[in-house]
Amino acid sequence: MTAAQYAGLDLLATAVVVLDEAMRVHYANAAAEQLLQTSRRSLEGAAFGDLFLDAGPLVEKLEQAITQHWGFWDQAVTLTRPGQDSLQLNVLATPVDQPVHGVLLELRAIDQHLRIEREEQLLHQQQANRELISNLAHEIKNPLGGLRGSAQLLESELDRPELREYTQVIIKEADRLQGLMDRLLTPHRPPHMGPVNIHEVLERVRSLILAEFPNGIRLRRDYDTSLPEIHGDREQLIQVLLNIVRNAAQALQGQPDAEICLRTRVARAVTIARRRYRLALDVQIIDNGPGIPPELRDRIFYPLVSGREGGHGLGLTLAQTYVQHHQGMLECESEPGRTVFRIILPIEATKAES
Repeated sequence: MTAAQYAGLDLLATAVVVLDEAMRVHYANAAAEQLLQTSRRSLEGAAFGDLFLDAGPLVEKLEQAITQHWGFWDQAVTLTRPGQDSLQLNVLATPVDQPVHGVLLELRAIDQHLRIEREEQLLHQQQANRELISNLAHEIKNPLGGLRGSAQLLESELDRPELREYTQVIIKEADRLQGLMDRLLTPHRPPHMGPVNIHEVLERVRSLILAEFPNGIRLRRDYDTSLPEIHGDREQLIQVLLNIVRNAAQALQGQPDAEICLRTRVARAVTIARRRYRLALDVQIIDNGPGIPPELRDRIFYPLVSGREGGHGLGLTLAQTYVQHHQGMLECESEPGRTVFRIILPIEATKAES
C-alpha cells in the first residue's frame, strides 16, 4: 500500500494503526492522532508497547496474531497514555502482508457512540429550550412595560414619600426583569463573522479575569501557537470564554493553589452534528476546583440552572448558543479536583463536504 493509498484512511472516523512485525508503528491515520493525542510523526517508528503504560497483554496477543496470521476482536481494552486519561477501546486486529508484514489495528473508543447520541439529544433539547425561552420572554416583556408605566403614573399622583418607596420597588423590579428578558433574547442576534485569532481572544479574557480576580488564582497558558485563524464572531467568542472562565474563577475563590489552564490544540477527524471536519480548533478550560455537583452535571447548559447562590443560570446557556452559531460543540467533564470545558470549533471540512 502506497502513501497515497494510506491517505484515504484519513477520512475514516475510526482510528487505524498499522504495526510491522517488530511491533513498531508503520502508519497511523488522522483519527489515531486524535485518539492518542500524538502527531503522526511522533507515532510512526515508535514501539507500540512504549506508547502506553499498560499495553503488555495486548502486545502479546498482537505478536501471536502476526506469528500465527490470525485476527481477533477484543472488547473493553484499557490503554493509558503517560500523563493522560485512560482509553476504553474495542480493538480489531487484522493480519496484513502489504506494505509490511504485520497487523492492522482498528481502535474504537467505547464512549464515541454514546457521546454522539448525547450530543444530538443536547442539540434538540437546546433548540426546544431556546424556542420556549424566546416565546416566554416576549410574552413577559409586553406586560412589564405596562406595569412599569402604571407605577410611574401612580408615583406622580402620590404625595407621601413612604408610599413612593413602594412604587420605586415596582419600577426597579420591573427594570430587573426587563434586563433578564433582554439577556434571554440576546443570543438570537446573528453573528458577525470574520477572521479571529483564538489566542488574542483568550488573552483578552485572561486580562479581564485577572482584573476581576486579582488575588489567589493562577491563570496558566498552554497554547499551540501554530493554530490558524478561524472564521467567527470575535465578541461572541470572548463572551463564551469569559462566561466559562469566570465561572471557574468564582468556584475557585478561597481555594489554595487555585489554577485555571487555558489550552489550545488542533483536533483532527472531528464529527459535529453528523458533519465531518478534517481539522478543528480544540479549546479547553481546565480548573482544579471542587467540580460540578453530580445533580447538576447533566443540566448545566439548561437555562436558569445555577450551582452558585445568586447566579441566574444564563452564562453557560448563552455560551452553548454562541458556540452553536459557529457550528461548534461545547461539552464538559467534571470530577472533584478537575473540571474541563471543551470547545470544538471547525476549521476545515472534509473534501466531501467542503
